[in-house]
Amino acid sequence: MAETKKGYFGIVVGGGPAPGINGVISSATIEAINEGYKVKGIKGGFKGLFNGDKSSVIKLTINDVSRIHTQGGSILGTSRDYPDRVKEKFKVLLKTLKELGIRYLITIGGEGTAFMANWIQKEAEWLSVAHVPKTIDNDIPLPGGMPTFGYETARHWGVEIVKNIMEDARTMERWYFVTTMGRHAGHLALGIGKSSGATITLIPEEFKERTVPLKMISDILAGSILKRLAMARNHGVAILAEGIAEKLDINELSRYEYLEKDETGRIRLSEIQLGRVLKHEVKKTLKEYGIDVTIVDKNIGYELRAAAPIPFDVEYTRNLGYGAVRFLLEGGKGAIITLYEGRLYPLAFKELTDREGRISPRLVDINSETYRVGRMYMIRLEQEDFREENLKKISKVAGMTPMEFKKRFSYITQDFSCKPICL
Repeated sequence: MAETKKGYFGIVVGGGPAPGINGVISSATIEAINEGYKVKGIKGGFKGLFNGDKSSVIKLTINDVSRIHTQGGSILGTSRDYPDRVKEKFKVLLKTLKELGIRYLITIGGEGTAFMANWIQKEAEWLSVAHVPKTIDNDIPLPGGMPTFGYETARHWGVEIVKNIMEDARTMERWYFVTTMGRHAGHLALGIGKSSGATITLIPEEFKERTVPLKMISDILAGSILKRLAMARNHGVAILAEGIAEKLDINELSRYEYLEKDETGRIRLSEIQLGRVLKHEVKKTLKEYGIDVTIVDKNIGYELRAAAPIPFDVEYTRNLGYGAVRFLLEGGKGAIITLYEGRLYPLAFKELTDREGRISPRLVDINSETYRVGRMYMIRLEQEDFREENLKKISKVAGMTPMEFKKRFSYITQDFSCKPICL
């Protein structure tokens, strides 16, 4: 090991948990120490720094981190801090970092933490900052379509949960409405839905309108149930991205749910029982046609965020942590550490952020082959279901004439050339 050098490495985690955080902490700590630097871990996110609380800082050694890369959660904890709320304390944060002797800072987090890292870099010329992006939502636009770390693990365990739910649905002859995380983008919902073979997956990107009527979402789900019944299938699983709730009219949604807010002032979508709201609406719709279906609503998300990472994320995060240290020690500053075509690729903050320092979310492209493959295997009403024999079969289930059924439900379809397959 090289002799101890001046200045410390600091590591801080922000935002919600994601599998693999400990892998970044581990590899970054080991590489920095091997290069002769001491490492300070900042516990509880940025909160302690904003308050000038140095007691939230701990020394990290190789013994502390050598075996944590396979563990879920974060040994340093994390927190959410909304930038607009901490402007008056920002100078305290910078002063605290300086007093701690931190020369190199590694931040681990999503879009909000990247904003904070960029802000710190702009205001502290004496400090070199590298950001490692993470989120199970997979909505940070990394080069080459690379996923954000944590996503693959969240999808993996989400699929395992949904596979069991699908079998229960078959055994008990019922439906499940499963809501997954994904505030802005439907990557996680779509990934779980495609990989598990769920009956239908709904994501916010499908709906171009800023506000979507609750009835429209409900009718899409009711239509899927009716189509399954026409296929002599009385069970199914619908995957719902929580971001759909942001598309609904707040006043309409508040009639069903208490809208709790998180530390950043945003509505806590994961606390909204979207499945429960839609369950009641769908059952009410089907009851009009004399159809009684058992529907169970379930949220999955918190079960995925702090899960032990799968090998993909273990390897990925060890690469990123190592890359962050190498980038900083080679004179780099103010960049997001990414992996592109098998090589570590630092992406300057200005290349990924707008004038205000924000990162635009990476959304699911519903015109892509990736989405079309997922759509192809869903069981939902499509335009071809309002023609000839298909229309007769489905309308009969609802006790309606073909014309009545077409008038009632055809508005929910879109023009997709794929042909659904019954599994």
